[in-house]
Amino acid sequence: MNFSEFELNPKIQSGIKACGYIKPTAIQEQAIPHALRGLDIMGLAQTGTGKTAAFVLPILERLLQGKRKKPRALVLSPTRELAEQTLEFFLLLGRHTGLRGVSVYGGVSKAGQVQKIRAGVDIVVACPGRLLDLLRDRAVDLSGIQTLVLDESDRMLDMGFMPDIRSIMRQLPPERQNMLFSATMPADILILADQILRKPVLIEVNHKKALQNITQSLYPVERSPKPEMLLSLLKQKCSGATLVFTKTRHMATKLARRLSQAGIRARELQGNMSQNNRTRVMKDFQKGSFNVLVATDIASRGIDVAGISHVINYDMPDTVESYTHRIGRTGRAAGSGEASTFVEPKDYRLIKAIERGQEQRLHRKFLKVASI
Repeated sequence: MNFSEFELNPKIQSGIKACGYIKPTAIQEQAIPHALRGLDIMGLAQTGTGKTAAFVLPILERLLQGKRKKPRALVLSPTRELAEQTLEFFLLLGRHTGLRGVSVYGGVSKAGQVQKIRAGVDIVVACPGRLLDLLRDRAVDLSGIQTLVLDESDRMLDMGFMPDIRSIMRQLPPERQNMLFSATMPADILILADQILRKPVLIEVNHKKALQNITQSLYPVERSPKPEMLLSLLKQKCSGATLVFTKTRHMATKLARRLSQAGIRARELQGNMSQNNRTRVMKDFQKGSFNVLVATDIASRGIDVAGISHVINYDMPDTVESYTHRIGRTGRAAGSGEASTFVEPKDYRLIKAIERGQEQRLHRKFLKVASI
């Protein structure tokens, strides 16, 4: 099928055409008809499958049918980067609708966000902490919300946002459409869905399976220091845009500096950076000004950059879900990618859990190590 079969408003169809979209992805094809009917949805899909448009398009359609008085759609996101990217989707697909939106997150002044809200917006895309601050300040009125979306719900659970989310939900009208999207389905997500969703339509798109277009490899850390292994891997296999994950902010800074000293065009992205610096780094990465981004897990959900060819887990993540989110930064939109993980002896219990979840054994490889 193609997008015209959804019979969306011509203004929205113009935005779809301007973005070059023709055929919906599996999650879009399954979710959009139910969302257009106003049903609650629980969407389980791997990253890079197009789930953002699966809720953006029905929300735009609904907003065009009502009167503009106060915010009518609320999307909660775990990170600043994801909030910005989601708002960008709304603005691109809704470019001909006249609908307005704002992204709300910490790390920047409240004043600009409050000013936009007071000027009138239809859509609020927010990180829970900052939105709760604005609610306490009485700077935003959510009593007109018709649609609530919890995006990357498993990540918000991991980051401890549930108390904030529950406080926000008490400010929303009880009669509304709810959509919950997640890449993984831990037990806490089922509990959350039961609390929020009403007779939801369950949509699953290969959320339990390994992404078929990502080649995954393990590199045991036994014979060489990890910095030397990383430099060798980058020089041997990573000619395109590469994302390197570390566990701590300090390591991200240190590693980006060491790679730069070794002649690799590398930058860091971590939580101690100001929002302006983070935005600048992301734009430079998207433009190809440098090709290796060293990041903490703050970026594992917030990066949607086309053409990332390689993800490297310099440090092993803490959970199976985090591993899935990290490697999902490559191989997006049916492209191909590669994920490499440096594994220390303490990591093998988690590796076994990952392999059980994917129902496959990951390849073990060794590197010829250069000096750094």
